[in-house]
Amino acid sequence: MLTNTPKGTKDVLPSQVYKWHYVEQAFADICAKYGFKEIRTPVFEHTELFSRGVGDTTDIVQKEMYTFQDYGKRSITLKPEGTSPVVRAFIEHKSYADVQPSKYYYNTPCFRYEKPQSGRLRAFHQFGIEVFGTNNMLADAEVICLAHDFLAGLGIENVQLRINSVGCPGCREAHRKALRDFLRPKYDELCDTCKDRFERNPLRILDCKSEVCQKLVQGAPMMIDFLCEECKDAFDQVQQNLTSMGIEFVVDPGIVRGLDYYTKTAFEFVTDSIGAQGTVCGGGRYDHLIEEVGGPPIPGVGFGLGIERLLLTMEANGVEIPQPEGVDVFIAVMGDAAKAFGLRLLRQLRQAGVRAEMDTMARNIKGQFKYANRLHAKKTVVIGDNELAEKKVAIKDMETSQQAEVAMDDIIKELTK
Repeated sequence: MLTNTPKGTKDVLPSQVYKWHYVEQAFADICAKYGFKEIRTPVFEHTELFSRGVGDTTDIVQKEMYTFQDYGKRSITLKPEGTSPVVRAFIEHKSYADVQPSKYYYNTPCFRYEKPQSGRLRAFHQFGIEVFGTNNMLADAEVICLAHDFLAGLGIENVQLRINSVGCPGCREAHRKALRDFLRPKYDELCDTCKDRFERNPLRILDCKSEVCQKLVQGAPMMIDFLCEECKDAFDQVQQNLTSMGIEFVVDPGIVRGLDYYTKTAFEFVTDSIGAQGTVCGGGRYDHLIEEVGGPPIPGVGFGLGIERLLLTMEANGVEIPQPEGVDVFIAVMGDAAKAFGLRLLRQLRQAGVRAEMDTMARNIKGQFKYANRLHAKKTVVIGDNELAEKKVAIKDMETSQQAEVAMDDIIKELTK
């Protein structure tokens, strides 16, 4: 057990981490283009932040949170999602007093206790963006557009944007009543969790993962048919804005998202290339979340995107991520005097910005050349007693096998061209 990762977790080895660096840099770059600034929040928060923000009727709060009591007898939870901590930071630091909107992005680890499957782990990583301070539907379109351009920029093609409106507290009540009336004859067949949701938040039943409950809700009344005039107008504006931006979408009344804080806009980018769990990115508007967790009545909109699932989607789409370049220079030495000179040269090259390596395993010269090949070194500098005596070194191009002699005083200049 000591040498196995805990269930639902995964190591990212050096042979794969370059893929993470690639998508992380791509996300940071596009966020910068859109005017978003990075924010970093703690790995754990007070449990109440998630029970109030995410919603105590969600699967996340009821079944999936890693919650524990610390030595001060405080209830602490490893963050299961990225939005609530950013909201907490926004309130705590009174960022709402700044000129709005506030535009944040993050790259954070998250933790949920659920059944591990392809692209879904218990310890995973999430990209996300949040826009606070505006109820203009242009912000919703911009958030969706950023996600669209990010996925397209990575070469992901078979992804479909689906949008919906989940209404507001005002128009949801009529939908709740209609939904309860529809489900009441089927109440005894619902899972225990959904029986608990029936009165408190029947909308969550539509999002239940139970196959039985999914069959029971087929044909259920949809929120989109109960929207008030304000929510209808907002949804129309989102669609008009996306059309103006040239972004294709499908209206999907079945999207409710897995978090209670969403209002009005809800959206998902979905694919069938990674199995049944096909959502690559999801988000929407949350006009009451900041107020719900103790801040002023300020609206927000954003999305979250799982990095592990993103990489799986890229792989399924045949996207090849460029592998990092190998070592610039390998220094092969023979003898103690050559080793001493090689160590000085190694440090000088690194200080000059050159990726340089030298053998630390006491290999013979043949073994050193083999090791240089394994490191994909571009050039190898050969230093021995003869080279030291003549104050010249041999520099071998590992791709062409061509070799040239260079005066010791010119080594740095030659290798930093």
